[in-house]
Amino acid sequence: MELDLESIAEATSGAIGALISTTVLYPLDTCKTKYQAEVRAKHQLKYRNISDVLWEAISTRQVFSLYQGLGTKNLQSFISQFIYFYGYSFFKRLYLKKTGNKTIGAKANLLVAAAAGACNVILIQPLDTASSKMQTSEFGKAEGLWRTLSKSTWKEAFDGLGISLLLTSNPSIQYTVFDQLKQRLLKGKLGRKTGNASTPEALSAFSAFTLGAVSKCVATILTYPAIRCKVMIQAADTDENGKSEADKKSQKTISGALFAIWKREGPLGFFKGLQAQILKTVLSSALHLMIKEKITRTTWILLIALKRYVFVTPVRLKTA
Repeated sequence: MELDLESIAEATSGAIGALISTTVLYPLDTCKTKYQAEVRAKHQLKYRNISDVLWEAISTRQVFSLYQGLGTKNLQSFISQFIYFYGYSFFKRLYLKKTGNKTIGAKANLLVAAAAGACNVILIQPLDTASSKMQTSEFGKAEGLWRTLSKSTWKEAFDGLGISLLLTSNPSIQYTVFDQLKQRLLKGKLGRKTGNASTPEALSAFSAFTLGAVSKCVATILTYPAIRCKVMIQAADTDENGKSEADKKSQKTISGALFAIWKREGPLGFFKGLQAQILKTVLSSALHLMIKEKITRTTWILLIALKRYVFVTPVRLKTA
């Protein structure tokens, strides 16, 4: 079977882009996650806006705690994005090969993205849960990855799996919107390349950043209530002394999280932190896709060179 270099190039560049964007924006991600995880009546709120989380870290001299869980998050992001982009590229190429089409439509793109996302979520869920627990722990008291995982049962490690599978629609929407806009933007260039060894067409940095921001903004607004519920389900039980054990357990289900938000915050509670989520995810996604687009060509060339070195050089040595 021939090595699928394009899928590997997509996966590698996507994973590297995720690693860089996650690291750069991690303090904002921590503030956002802690803000989203709090569910209380308005007069009991600890964080009235996302800046309160930042101020708490500064006032308690725990600024570096904004990076608690960064290693786990980076590991999760790298593995997750490699799996996702490899699956997305592989399934898309398989679809085009089976159908004989030159481009993929929006509906088929959604299905391909959802399939790749489902495979990714199932494999990466324990790391995702551990990352959320570490981010929402009290500043300065977050534990390492191994200790966080060892304190949980297998069932707890997969907290939020159902809603994570539901949220595969988020990257599905995002990458479908991005891919469709990209195809339209590059439509005039598609017929210019000749030969089988040509490198994939790439967007300019500005175009990739803009399309990444637009596509992620659309996906985030459509799926935000589910995003908020997921954070609540996975969050560490901090500052929750007033809750009974039954309340804590019920909040670990989708219906329980939805009911808790409705009861304590009303319908607007489903969109609490939307601005922060959009700011973080749009910047992260745009930066991620911009980096991915710019290094895909380089990755492709390196893989072609590696393939020739591994598979061609030995043959030449034998015939010499």
